[in-house]
Amino acid sequence: MLFLNRADELGRLRELSRRREGGLAVVYGRRRIGKTRLLLEWVAGRAGLYTVADLSAPAIQRRTVALAIAERLPGFADVEYPDWFSLLRRLSSEALHAKWRGPLVFDELPYLVVTSPELPSVLQRWLDHEAKQARLVVALAGSSQRMMQGLVLSPEAPLFGRASVILNLGPMPIVHLARALGRASPRETLARWTAWGGVPRYWELAASERGSTPTRVDRLVLDPNGALHGEPDRLLLEDAVPAAEVRPLLDAIGAGAHRVSEIAGRMGRPATSLSRPLERLVGMGLVRREHPFGEPERGGKRSLYRIDDPFFRLWFRVVAARRALLAGGTPASRRALLERHWPALLAASWEDLARVRGPRAGALGTLHLGPAQRWWSGNAPEWDIVAESRAGKLLLLGEAKWSERPLSSAALERTCRSLDSRLEPPVGARYAKYERRRVLFVVDVEPGAPRKVGGVQVITGRELLAAKGE
Repeated sequence: MLFLNRADELGRLRELSRRREGGLAVVYGRRRIGKTRLLLEWVAGRAGLYTVADLSAPAIQRRTVALAIAERLPGFADVEYPDWFSLLRRLSSEALHAKWRGPLVFDELPYLVVTSPELPSVLQRWLDHEAKQARLVVALAGSSQRMMQGLVLSPEAPLFGRASVILNLGPMPIVHLARALGRASPRETLARWTAWGGVPRYWELAASERGSTPTRVDRLVLDPNGALHGEPDRLLLEDAVPAAEVRPLLDAIGAGAHRVSEIAGRMGRPATSLSRPLERLVGMGLVRREHPFGEPERGGKRSLYRIDDPFFRLWFRVVAARRALLAGGTPASRRALLERHWPALLAASWEDLARVRGPRAGALGTLHLGPAQRWWSGNAPEWDIVAESRAGKLLLLGEAKWSERPLSSAALERTCRSLDSRLEPPVGARYAKYERRRVLFVVDVEPGAPRKVGGVQVITGRELLAAKGE
C-alpha cells in the first residue's frame, strides 16, 4: 500500500535526524495504525537501522538486536552481550568510530521491558551519556500505549523529559480512503469508513478482497476464519491492559449502554469502580466521553461513553456477543445479521463525520467555527451538531440526517421545515445574543434538490469530504 499522509510526523523525524547533537524520538499508537511503516520510511531515507523486538528470552532478544546492528556495523554480532548496557555501550562506541549517527529504531520496546525490567533505567543512563557523546539519533516505539506513556510521559518515568520528538499516532483521516481503496461516492466512502475506520492495515486487508463493503466485512470480520475476526482481543492483549478489566466495558457500551450507571448495571459492578478502566479506554482512543454542549467537560452528570473507533463499534455491535452463532453460520446468515445492524452503524458514522468535519465545510468555513459537540437533555429535542464561532458571535445548530437513498426535493424540504421549527437548546445565558445558523447535513440529494430551505442550509457528503484541515 502507498505511504499515505503522516507528512507532518515524517517531517518531524527527519528534522531530528538533521540535528548535529542527535536526540531521542518516541513513537507510539495502537497496533495496525502505521507506526512500522512510518519508521521504515524514515530510516530508509537516512541510511538508518530498524530493529523490532518480540517476547523472547533477554539473551535471545539481545542476539536479535546485535544481528540487526551488524548490518550497519560489521562484526557487531561476533560476540555475546551479557546485559543490555554492554550492548548499548559498544553500540555507541562503534557508531562514533564509524561516524554513523543513525537513526536507530527500537520497535516494540515494551516486549524488551517485559523480560528486562531494568532496561528503562539502562536506556536513561545510556541516552544521557554514551549515546549523547556519539550524537546518535534514536527512536523508541511500541504498540502498548499504556507502557510507552509510563516510560516517557509520566513525571516519574525513567525517560521523562528526554525525548525531543513524541508522536502519538492516531487513525488516518477519512479523506485518504480514496487513495487506499479507490475513488467512490460519498455514500460508499462512508460505508468503507463504517467498516474500517482510519486504520491503514484494515484498509490494506479490505483492498485485497473483492465485492461490496458488506461482503468484505463478512469475509474479514464475521467469518471465524477472517483475518480480523478476533482483532479487538488481540489489540487489548498487546496493549498490556488487563483485558478482563476493560473488555466488559466495551461489551456493555457496544450493546447500547452509554451512561456510567447503565454500564455498571450491565456488568453488575458499582459505578464508582469504572472510572479508571473507562479512562484507559478513552486514552487508547477506543472510547470517547461526551458531555452536552455548554456543560463542563469534567464533573457533568449527563456524560455519555461511546465507542469512538468505527471498526470497534461494528465489532462490538455485531460480533462480540454472537461469536458462537457466527461460528456455525453460513455466509448468508452472517450477511443477514450484518444487514440488521448496518443502517444504524452507517447513521452513527455519518453523525460523527458531520460533527468532526462539518465546521470546516467550505460553505461554513467563513464562519470560523470551533469544535462541534452534541446537545441533549431529558426529553428535549437533541441536536447532533452544536458549534460556536471562534469570534463568539454565532452558534451553529445542526442535524446529521442519514438516509438509504439520496433525498428528494420533497423529503429534503420536509426535513428542513422540521429542523427550522425545532426548539433551540437552552445552552445558557452566555449565548442569548448569538446569531443562530441552522444546518442539515445529508449524505446526498437528488439532482435539482434545493440547498437551502427556509432558514436551514444543506451540506452534503461531498462537501464534508472536501473540507480542509486534515
